[in-house]
Amino acid sequence: MSFAYTVQGEFEDAAVAAEWVGWLQHGHLADVLAGGAREAVLVQLSAVKFEVRYRFADAAAFAAYERDAAPKLRAEGLAKFPATRGVKMARSTGEILTALTR
Repeated sequence: MSFAYTVQGEFEDAAVAAEWVGWLQHGHLADVLAGGAREAVLVQLSAVKFEVRYRFADAAAFAAYERDAAPKLRAEGLAKFPATRGVKMARSTGEILTALTR
């Protein structure tokens, strides 16, 4: 079964949120796909809260991503969107037990 990696971002300033969304859409999501994810979905939860849902083939593929690609990508994100800009990030991971598509 595949593996889920979710990043949630919440922003104090809508302009910073819009900048983050643009950064995701114009490179970062593709970079995570290049690093091993099979799917990347950006979801807007409110005007200033978002979730990015990545799917990996399995936990081993995610571990390889964390080892090889994530350090550089996370450092880039932290440099552009530090907590001092009113950004709160949270990450979660888990095994996908059921996924239905139509």
